[in-house]
Amino acid sequence: MLYEFCAENLTNVESALKAGARRIELCDNLAVGGTTPSAGVIEQAVALIHKHEGATVRAIIRPRGGDFVYSKAEFKAMETDIRYAGANGVDGVVIGCLKRNGSGDGFELDREGTERLVKVAQSVGEMRGRELGITFHMAFDALDPQTELDAIDVLVELGVDRILTHGGAAGTPIEDNLDRLKACIDRAGSRLVILPGGGITYENAPAVASALGVTELHGTKIVRL
Repeated sequence: MLYEFCAENLTNVESALKAGARRIELCDNLAVGGTTPSAGVIEQAVALIHKHEGATVRAIIRPRGGDFVYSKAEFKAMETDIRYAGANGVDGVVIGCLKRNGSGDGFELDREGTERLVKVAQSVGEMRGRELGITFHMAFDALDPQTELDAIDVLVELGVDRILTHGGAAGTPIEDNLDRLKACIDRAGSRLVILPGGGITYENAPAVASALGVTELHGTKIVRL
């Protein structure tokens, strides 16, 4: 089982790694769901995490809290942040872009925006000679169930390797979302990893993993600190 620990800057990173976490999602501002960490934090976190055998780090690339519909300027900022993070040693980036659906009462995947960021990440990987992993974050949970399944196919096509999802609205018990998570896992197959997160702790992780048949879990309390 691979435990991905969601860290706010450098807080608890060392403790989480000692407790068994082997991937760190590096964020700032967890109170708003996570935003891009600073350049200094990225540099120091990479140095710290890579001292631990087999440990990797993915940095969230999100310029602000709120929704996941971004302006042209925000996309340019995210492109710059991906290039910086990749050039300074992160193993992957965590992104998520949506747009309003046709009726305006919900969201759909922003294919064009996602592809734009994925291509930047892929080019960084090519330049440094080591692939940059790409996770699509919990913006995914703003989609309705059928739209989610269709979005999985698109994200596979674009080159995303993981989708971080709670399987339902934030704050709902993870146990209530197992059927929806299973549907996503079935749709993804071996094409990408569905990474369950949100409300998963070191206490309920074994039961969640068993129910879903997954080998990776995510959370701020995924290991006992």
